Amino acid sequence: MSDKIAIRAEAERLLAVFEAAGARRVDADLLQPAETLLDLYGEDIRARAYVTHDPDRGEMMLRPDFTVPVVQMHMENGAEPARYAYLGEVFRTQPAGSGRAREYLQVGYEFFDRTDPERADAEVFALFNEALSPLGLRPATGDIGILKAAVETLTTTERRKAALMRHIWRPRRFRALLDRYTGRAEADPARTALLDRVAADGAEAVVDAAGPEIGLRRRADVLARIAALQEDAGQPPIGRSEADVLDVILSLRETLPNAHQHLSDIAVDLPGLAASVDRMARRMEALNAAGIAVDDLPFEASYGRTTMEYYDGFVFGFVAEDRPDLPPVATGGRYDALTRVLGRGREIPAVGGVVRPELVRHLREGLA
Repeated sequence: MSDKIAIRAEAERLLAVFEAAGARRVDADLLQPAETLLDLYGEDIRARAYVTHDPDRGEMMLRPDFTVPVVQMHMENGAEPARYAYLGEVFRTQPAGSGRAREYLQVGYEFFDRTDPERADAEVFALFNEALSPLGLRPATGDIGILKAAVETLTTTERRKAALMRHIWRPRRFRALLDRYTGRAEADPARTALLDRVAADGAEAVVDAAGPEIGLRRRADVLARIAALQEDAGQPPIGRSEADVLDVILSLRETLPNAHQHLSDIAVDLPGLAASVDRMARRMEALNAAGIAVDDLPFEASYGRTTMEYYDGFVFGFVAEDRPDLPPVATGGRYDALTRVLGRGREIPAVGGVVRPELVRHLREGLA
């Protein structure tokens, strides 16, 4: 019990830092409507959500984080600009025997402001950096917007680009798709056999021969999928030079200034990257103005690809380098598209982050 009291005290201390920065404290219901949220969280969180059924409200879930309900609240009646802070329990199932917490406190800060998104990125990062500075954590930064812009520059079909965009947050699936679209992967025997049968007998006959319909997919859905596979099989592969550039971007790990210079050089040949690279430069200036030593700040182009799928721009985290057994102490990022989805036509640039106070408390005890 005393440990829980100490963690709660740490959480209140972090919350006070965010409130001192101008945030208004808010809360969110423990039970959230599941239908919308399950589509917005990443694959990992969806698989680990506690979902139940309420006779009056339908499918519900114990909140796995605060960001989505806070965005919903803001889009319904929030003023601009707005800063929010929160503290409360979140819930996620864990693999059997993992020893990981299924319920833990989360403290967070969200900033909605359309005047200067790069300055807002810097403000949030600097605030978390200050709050966690006694712990000697290693910061990490990235930019999902760079990856999305790189995919958009590919000379290929919109269907292929949409598939790659959808799987940016699933690195293994993204790599498998990219290898298939570039012709670097061996042909899938099952896919080849299916397309050969369709070419010989027609899609309708192949579906008829498959037997009765089972599951939720209708016949029309199956035929549409077969047509999409046929269309994709007839497309030329993505050019090797384009794929090589994308590989370079995905593997980029440098200090922030060096990464920016490297991406600026790439943007000469890929003008579609220019806007994202310019935003990166403005963010560096804003970070420097906020007192962050940008010359030493790490940047990984692939950072954040296994966290929340609603991040679509600047992302960051803080980790204890000498404790690889611990998850990140804090994570955050920009999620402009999420406000568009939940705003039903309205949108506002937004950025925020969360801290796990039990990890902060644990590390503080180790320093004592």
